[in-house]
Amino acid sequence: MTWLPEGDVGRLLPHVVALARDAGDAILRVYSEVDPAIEYKRDNSPLTQADMASHHLIVERLTHLTPEWPVLSEESKEISYAERSRWRTFWLVDPLDGTKEFLRRNGEFTVNIALMHSNAPILGVVYAPAMNVMYYAAKGVGAFKVTRQGSSPVAIRTGPSANGYLRVVVSRSHGSGEENLERFTGGTLPCEFVPMGSSLKFCLVAEGAADLYPRTGPTMEWDTAAAQCIVEQAGH
Repeated sequence: MTWLPEGDVGRLLPHVVALARDAGDAILRVYSEVDPAIEYKRDNSPLTQADMASHHLIVERLTHLTPEWPVLSEESKEISYAERSRWRTFWLVDPLDGTKEFLRRNGEFTVNIALMHSNAPILGVVYAPAMNVMYYAAKGVGAFKVTRQGSSPVAIRTGPSANGYLRVVVSRSHGSGEENLERFTGGTLPCEFVPMGSSLKFCLVAEGAADLYPRTGPTMEWDTAAAQCIVEQAGH
C-alpha cells in the first residue's frame, strides 16, 4: 500500500479497528486465567503473556497491511532513536496499556494503535476489550466510540463542563496529580476527580466526560499517541 493522502487515511480505520479487536481477544484469553504468568521488564513493570500475544499479532498484521511502514511497539526489540528518528511514517503501538489494571482485574486496560506521520498521530485506535469499548479517530474523519461490537459508532466531541467545576481524570495506578492542579486552575475552580486506568483517561476527555487529564510524571510515546489523535479529532 502506498502512502495515503491525509484525507484518505480513514480508509485504514476498518482494518486497524478489526486488528485491535483481535488483539483484545488474544489478551482476554490470558485474562481469563486465574494466575497469568508474569515476568518483569528491566524497569520492573509487569509483563504478561497477554502483552506478547497482542504484540506479535499486531506487528504481524500491520506489517502485512503496510509493508513499507515500520512498526514500533513497546514490546519490540530495542530500536535506537537514531534509527527511528528518520522514520516519516510508521505505526506506534502499545499492545497492552495498563498492565497493572490487567493484573488487578478491573478491566481498565487497552490496546493502543497509532499511525504516525511527520511526528504527529494521524490515526488512533484505543480498545478496552474487557469493557468492550472502542474509540477511534483519523485526521479529517473525526472521532468515534463504539460501545459494543456490531453497534453503530457514535461521534464524540470534547466539551466544556456545564456544572461550574473542573472534572479532572486521575490515574488509578500512578500519582494522581492532584497536588499539581494549582498550576492549571490557579485555585479558582472546584474539582471533581474521576479515576481511570490506561489511555482511557484521554478518551474520557475526548467524549466530554472529563475536562482535564494532568500528567506530570514520565511517559512514553506509545502510551499517548493513539489517544492523542482521538482527543485532537474530537476537539475539531
